[in-house]
Amino acid sequence: MEERLYDVIFICRPDTLEADIDKVIATLESTVAEKGAKVESVAKWGRKRMAYRVQKLREGYFVYMVVRSSNGEVVKEIERRLKVADPVMKYLTVRLDEELKREAKLKRHRERRAARRPRKTVAPSTAPAITGASSADHGVQSA
Repeated sequence: MEERLYDVIFICRPDTLEADIDKVIATLESTVAEKGAKVESVAKWGRKRMAYRVQKLREGYFVYMVVRSSNGEVVKEIERRLKVADPVMKYLTVRLDEELKREAKLKRHRERRAARRPRKTVAPSTAPAITGASSADHGVQSA
């Protein structure tokens, strides 16, 4: 089966200790390893203000992970673990590989079209330049 790339973003309560957030991350990493997948990167974005209230809170601690897996069960297990974790308020998992494939396909298509159609060069204009034209030159009569 083909490997897939996933973005996992979750928001923890702003009053959560750093040790508790590290514990959630470690749990997710061990779960991913058990299922035969791989965590590409983990980034702690820190406390940020949210656009709207979540569980009556305006701020949250954001964590971003990139996971590479060929097994779809990994995502289900990650989401299940995030759902039962007390510090986690919200989470989102996005599959990236389909979008990356689509972008690569569009790029190849654009390159093929550009190769088929040669670029036109702009030739210098042979039309006379109009300089200092007055209203009399254009057929307008003044009184």
